[in-house]
Amino acid sequence: MSNSELSKGVGTEFGFAERHIGLNSDDLKGVLGALGCDSLDQLIDRVVPTKIRLRRPLDLPAAKSETEVLAIVREIASRNQLAKSYIGLGYSGSITPPVIQRNILENPNWYTAYTPYQPEIAQGRLEALLNFQTMISDLTGLEIANASLLDEGTAAAEAMALCFSVRPPSSSNRYFVSDGCHPQTISVVQTRAEPLGIEVLVQNPETWDLSSKPFGALLQYPTTTGKIEDYRGLIRNLHDAGTKVAVAADLLSLTLLMPPGEFGADICVGTSQRFGVPMGFGGPHAAFFATRNELKRHMPGRLVGVSKDTAGRVALRLALQTREQHIRRDRATSNICTAQVLLAVIASSYAVYHGPKRLRRMAEQIHINTEILALGLERLGFNLLTGPYFDTLTVDLGTSRDAILERAKQEKINFRHFQDGRIGISLDETTTDRDLQGLLDLFCEGDRLFVDDLAPEISSNIPADLRRRSSFLGHPVFNSYHTETELLRYLHRLEQKDLSLTTSMIPLGSCTMKL
Repeated sequence: MSNSELSKGVGTEFGFAERHIGLNSDDLKGVLGALGCDSLDQLIDRVVPTKIRLRRPLDLPAAKSETEVLAIVREIASRNQLAKSYIGLGYSGSITPPVIQRNILENPNWYTAYTPYQPEIAQGRLEALLNFQTMISDLTGLEIANASLLDEGTAAAEAMALCFSVRPPSSSNRYFVSDGCHPQTISVVQTRAEPLGIEVLVQNPETWDLSSKPFGALLQYPTTTGKIEDYRGLIRNLHDAGTKVAVAADLLSLTLLMPPGEFGADICVGTSQRFGVPMGFGGPHAAFFATRNELKRHMPGRLVGVSKDTAGRVALRLALQTREQHIRRDRATSNICTAQVLLAVIASSYAVYHGPKRLRRMAEQIHINTEILALGLERLGFNLLTGPYFDTLTVDLGTSRDAILERAKQEKINFRHFQDGRIGISLDETTTDRDLQGLLDLFCEGDRLFVDDLAPEISSNIPADLRRRSSFLGHPVFNSYHTETELLRYLHRLEQKDLSLTTSMIPLGSCTMKL
């Protein structure tokens, strides 16, 4: 074979499609023969209705090889301008530990594993999801959590649907949503409410009229502007009015703050993204959903349960599946039966790797950095939103706004922009002392302020009665695998209990791949 013939063969007969489609030519002949067809075209003619067929050829350029396409994509990607983002809105920079990136995110044993409908061949995945449920239940202070949902907005909409399904006969169809919730969460809730005939009122909780008997309410903790609110009195009043309360919470902040379950929330939702999951240009990210035991049969999504096999050995399974469409159809609790399995596994493994002490230290460092930035901005004469905060500041730039935003643009720094002209600044695990100094320099008009000079003056502004006092992540799994080697061996043991495309073909269910 000549070089030109070999090159042609690589691009055609042995090209991308041939390497990524399981059937070879002999397999295809067997399938077509069993179906009584001479060709794929004949099969398509029989199966695809004429009315939806496109009879002309697609106007596409000649096919390129996988290598050529990757080169083009890399060239396009090289034109991106990388900026440092402090936008917040529930999205945080996070460091994916290399042992998790290599052995879960980039490992086909994990990323090709499918919905665990058959527990006997999914024990590793189910254990990782059980870790996720335990982590969420511990951090939120609620008795039961599911194996993840699609995103925070979806989880908030599911919380509304749960409240609606258990509403007392005397309640109205009104659902209160705090204007302190993230705007994208509010939008999803409003969209999901419309076909259910739910009236969503987005207001400041201080103005809520409880005499209208709302069936449910949604609060954000901390709020979208960063403020840590004390909701205890409000929730008591809501419960007195027969109203169920859902709280959308920042998961990492719950290592420092009183968990929602302890101040009366019936449901807690949010995203586990900042637990080692890359931001991924906005998604996907594994949401969490936790609630009280009395509401467990109304909880959406999947739940991993601990059982015993016929020999008395501990075994894991999907429990309480009666809520799912593939079993109960239109009587299902929710039309969301999908879980973000891969990303939930990453988040739970992140908690396993760091453990409760390191997670708390991480949250403390983020909070300290936020305090340093706040003190510096106040020294420079800027007004901040009053009240305690965890990792987010809302700043009034005053007459310096245009100059500061122009400098930020030049330095490739992104802030959140509010309609009233203020900006939001959210810090995270990736924020370094150099980043802090760069932010302070951005706001300086004259003499510089230095991080090292401000740091000794810092003390936490979180009120004592809103600080977390209960323990969390006490299970041995979160206190045993804190080195790369230990976690690597643990993950490998879980892999060996599972079936994925690395072993054989896998049974498919009704849902999409969890990517």
